[in-house]
Order: sequence, then structure tokens, then C-alpha cells
Amino acid sequence: MSIKNTSLPWLNLPNLPLPLKALFVGYLLVVGVGLCMAGLQIMLTHGMADGKVGLSVNDIVYSYYGDRSGTKLASKLNGSMIDKAPVEVREDIIKWAQQGAPESEWEPHFKDVFAKHCIMCHSQIPGIPDFTKYAEVKSRAEVNTGATISGLTRVSHIHLFGISFIFFFTGLIFSFAVHIPRRIKVLAIAFPFCFLLLDVLSWWLTKLSPTFAWLTIIGGIGYGMASTYMWFVSMYQMLVLSRNGKVYGNAWEQDL
Repeated sequence: MSIKNTSLPWLNLPNLPLPLKALFVGYLLVVGVGLCMAGLQIMLTHGMADGKVGLSVNDIVYSYYGDRSGTKLASKLNGSMIDKAPVEVREDIIKWAQQGAPESEWEPHFKDVFAKHCIMCHSQIPGIPDFTKYAEVKSRAEVNTGATISGLTRVSHIHLFGISFIFFFTGLIFSFAVHIPRRIKVLAIAFPFCFLLLDVLSWWLTKLSPTFAWLTIIGGIGYGMASTYMWFVSMYQMLVLSRNGKVYGNAWEQDL
């Protein structure tokens, strides 16, 4: 025998108490802006890996598998760093890198070139190469094999831990929505986690073979669409649907 709990008629997004509604709306607003900034950051980094504006399969391949026909330095100077130095300077550095970045030319010439165009970031920001040191520059003048294993490990655990918390709380808020069929609600909550796992797994697979680069785009689009759907439904019900004065009852009642 099932027992239904009807003692919480306010337990839904339109009828939430004002303090809870303020908490949920504030969280979703901040998360929404944060996800937009994350998308912009991806476009300015991975989205420029092939030197063209916009995220493409080639950008994914260059970021994770690498461009095996050139050096890491050349890929960056022709991609996300293309606006950091004049074309003649970039060509000079790329030619030097393709020749193996001989140390004999570092002190008399290229040390000053990097000091003028690169070290304002590449000596000040933790976590990126220090281009005041020849050894750091030399390591970036090798064949571009894409992301390193240590780099993938670091980024993977940050994404899995950090983004899963965002999806958890977004899904929790969405679970109080009304007029959403049970199956659609469950799928919308579960999809971001599934596509996040696919996204991170695709980085490792693309590192092995560029044919898996499509999975990264599919994963990103998948969790982006699912989380966007939950965001808009939740905000609509809390800010618009709540104005009609109806009492919708316990949104979890059907699952109790």
C-alpha cells in the first residue's frame, strides 16, 4: 500500500517560500552567468587552436591530439596567441622552433623577443610556462602532441568534481518543477551527468586518436542543452508561473 504525502502543498517551484525562492533564483543567476563565461573562455582558448574563430573538430584535435606536423609553439602562435605579436615576430619564432630552437640563438636574440612579447604573462601567471627560461621555451618547441597526461588528469578531475556540483544543485532545483512528465524530468536531470562523463572521456580518446574529437562536441552540446532546459524551466516557474496564485501541491508526491 502506498502512502501519499499531501501535507506540503508549497513544495514546488511556483509556491516555494520567498527565502527559498530567492536562494534558488540567486544560485541559478550566478551559475548561468558562470556557464556563459565558461563558454566564452572555451571560444578564446580551444576555439582558436586552429587559428580560426569558433569551435570546430580541428580545434578539439589540435588541443588534445596535437598537430603532429608542427611544434606546440607554432600551434599557439598561429592559434590562441595569434594577436600577441606581429606576424613577422611570430614567423621568426616559428622558424626558430622548427629548426629545433638552437640555444646558440637564445641569448643574443630570442630572449629579448620573448621578453618583449611574452613574459608579461609567461612569467607572472602560475601554471603556464615561464618564458624567461630557455628550457621552458625549448620544451614548447618540440612536436605538438597535444595535451599532456598530467594536464588531462588535472583538468579532468577539476571538471568532474566542479561541474557535477553545478548539475547536482541545478537538477535538485528542477526536481521541484510542476507540469513536467516524470520521464522527461528524470532524463533532464540525468543527461548532464552522462554527457559530462562522455565529454571528459572524449578528451582521453582524442589524445589517442583524432577520430574521437566529435564526442567532445556531442558531450558539450548534450549537457549544455539539458542544463539550459532545466535553467529556463526553473526560472520561468519561480518568477512567472508563481504569479497566477494557484497552489500546485507537492511536486514529489508522485514519487512518494
